Amino acid sequence: MTKSEIEMAAENTGPADVFVFFGATGDLARKQIFPALYAMAKRGTLTVPVVGVAHSGWELPQLRNRAKEAIQQAGRIDDRKALDRLLSLLRYVDGDYNSDATFQLLKKAIGDARHPAHYLAIPPMLFGTVVKKLGAAGLAEGARVIIEKPFGHDLQSARALNGLATSVFGEESIFRIDHFLGKEAVENLLYFRFANSVFEPLWNRDHIASIQVTMAEAFGVEGRGAFYDATGCLRDVVENHLFQIVALLAIEPPVGMGTGALRGEKAKVFRAMRPLEAGDLVRGQFSGYRSEPGVAATSGVETYCAMRLQIDSWRWNGVPWLLRAGKRMPVTATEVVVQFRPPPQRLFADSASSVGESNYLRFRLAADPAIALAARVKRPGEASLGDQRELYLQDAEDGVEPPYERLLEDAMAGNGALFSSEDMVEAAWAVVDPVLKHHSRVQPYEPGSWGPKGAERLAAAVGGWREPVMARADAGQRSRGGARKQQHGLVPGATQT
Repeated sequence: MTKSEIEMAAENTGPADVFVFFGATGDLARKQIFPALYAMAKRGTLTVPVVGVAHSGWELPQLRNRAKEAIQQAGRIDDRKALDRLLSLLRYVDGDYNSDATFQLLKKAIGDARHPAHYLAIPPMLFGTVVKKLGAAGLAEGARVIIEKPFGHDLQSARALNGLATSVFGEESIFRIDHFLGKEAVENLLYFRFANSVFEPLWNRDHIASIQVTMAEAFGVEGRGAFYDATGCLRDVVENHLFQIVALLAIEPPVGMGTGALRGEKAKVFRAMRPLEAGDLVRGQFSGYRSEPGVAATSGVETYCAMRLQIDSWRWNGVPWLLRAGKRMPVTATEVVVQFRPPPQRLFADSASSVGESNYLRFRLAADPAIALAARVKRPGEASLGDQRELYLQDAEDGVEPPYERLLEDAMAGNGALFSSEDMVEAAWAVVDPVLKHHSRVQPYEPGSWGPKGAERLAAAVGGWREPVMARADAGQRSRGGARKQQHGLVPGATQT
């Protein structure tokens, strides 16, 4: 988005002149917000007061100590002047979110600021309370609100929260945050699609056999058992993170890169998604989950889910979208595999004869981001035999702006391109709503495996699931001029299923 477009989008409220974040003493603030604010202070993009709000019985010196500890734990303090600037900008309001007095104290702390940005880094059950109190205290006029995920628990609750939020703030002033959209590798999906005309003629049902999205986490719930047991994998990462990836891959070319055009095309994708049925979904739970603190002894919540999704549009009709996510997987990685159809006629004995052996594009989004194109190459010699090899188009780069830093800067500037709109949120919930209650029981799987065996049937028709491969065979090898010397793939022999 250009600078002029950002300024136009922020015209009604103006750039934020104070940043307010509720939940200032919480875990999200410690892990993400304070490090992001510090990075912004280093870059000179944070120059306005920062008001933390929480109900912890703290005072300002304690919040400043928490900020320093959080920044130190996130990496290191390498710019003392930037840290001092951030600490000097900090203010603190302590009080109950249900009390009008708390918001009067906040109003006093904000002072003459006309365009506050209120960030709700708090449990979802408190979103509605804080939004209503901001409106009642006169703190919504000229302001914007940044709401963390999950935005609703199902379609009905999402509609109710949208109704409440839009009754207090204008839609252009509501920023529904999904930190996944702030990742450089995720943003590159959109850029890659529309900056390279070579792929556009192939980007449809005639040439693409399937698209798989895998989000694997080697770790478990890590002390968040109570939250996770009330949420589950489908709500936690699939309905939001993975659906957003699908939207970027499936959208039609937007008319320009303005916020409205991009959001509109993504909303069309969500509306074109066929609502899920029980047979489209496999739910799993890793052995030992029920022993985690905060988890019910008879919990039926999924720690893994896989689905076969259909997009009923001209471009994608009949192409299966296979999505899966899970905890306690063999690796931690997020990857997209766009599998192309095999050649219409098999001229060589070893050329691809099935979908599972055909060319593909691999987007590694995390960890170790990269894009790779797999194509068959003839071996030297008289025989017409070859191998499928991967050509790397992009490697991970140093100095990438962390997602929360980017998203907070955009929200404060009024740039909503990386945030979800009301219709996007509700259309996404409408896809999963039928299976939130009407689904099969969870199937057990062992930690360190790729999930329950029942998930294999979803991908059987396209040659099975493609598993992310973590190591690169060509790591560190460079050819003349800086180009990477290509090997047979991410690891030797791993380029074919």
